[in-house]
Amino acid sequence: MKWVLNILGVFLLLMGIVWILQGTGLYPVGFMAHQIKYTYAGIVVDIIALGLFVLANRRRKNLPPSS
Repeated sequence: MKWVLNILGVFLLLMGIVWILQGTGLYPVGFMAHQIKYTYAGIVVDIIALGLFVLANRRRKNLPPSS
């Protein structure tokens, strides 16, 4: 489960970065270029990705170590 959340987090983080770059016009490719709403959407996606990383990698107390 941990590795699935980490892979999903990496995918979302990269997707959010591309959206931010397209929305700001730093990577002006496609219909999302120079549209600030995609910058904001990318920021939200990156926050969700960081939350997934925290959720996947937090230490759980009172549980035996998993292998």
